[in-house]
Amino acid sequence: MNRSDDSRLPLYVVGAGGHAKVVIDTLQALGETIAGIVDDNTNALDTVVEGVKVVDTTDLLTQIAARAIIAVGSNRARQRISEKLVSTTWLAAIHPRAYVAPSARIGAGSIVMAGAVIQPQSQLGKHVIVNTCASIDHDCHLNDYVHVAPGCHLAGNVTLERGAFMGVGSCAIPGKHIGAWTTVGAGATVIHDIPPHVTALGTPAHIR
Repeated sequence: MNRSDDSRLPLYVVGAGGHAKVVIDTLQALGETIAGIVDDNTNALDTVVEGVKVVDTTDLLTQIAARAIIAVGSNRARQRISEKLVSTTWLAAIHPRAYVAPSARIGAGSIVMAGAVIQPQSQLGKHVIVNTCASIDHDCHLNDYVHVAPGCHLAGNVTLERGAFMGVGSCAIPGKHIGAWTTVGAGATVIHDIPPHVTALGTPAHIR
């Protein structure tokens, strides 16, 4: 099937937790028709999230041609799901009340929530979350599976390596580098580079 035909594929949301509510709101604001939610928690089957029913497990998406977006906040979980569902066409979604500069690049499966701002020449990899009212300034690079939580602010030329997480209200000054799978806690201020696979807390942020 050609890329031009992708929009004809049914659209599914993967995950029925709290984050799914915000993802569904974004898709509905974009006028998308959602075929259903898939979730491997079988207790969620037939429940309804923001008017959308949980119809099956993720195995459904290994059996049909479909578009999908992963509505799971955990970076590791999004990685596992995307690696399982290799034949799925991943939708990138930008809420109509977000601002994304024309020169910014948004990777497959990534989502930009309401009130977020992404400035020129910034790049988002695959399955990145830029959450509510977060701001990404010029020339930032957010690698695959990054999650920037609500109210987080990145100054220009900040790099977040694969799977990094920036907590609610955290920030980073220009040019800082945050390593792969590192967590920066809520409200922390990054003024030095942070290595991979650590947790950094406080103002200024220090490794726990």
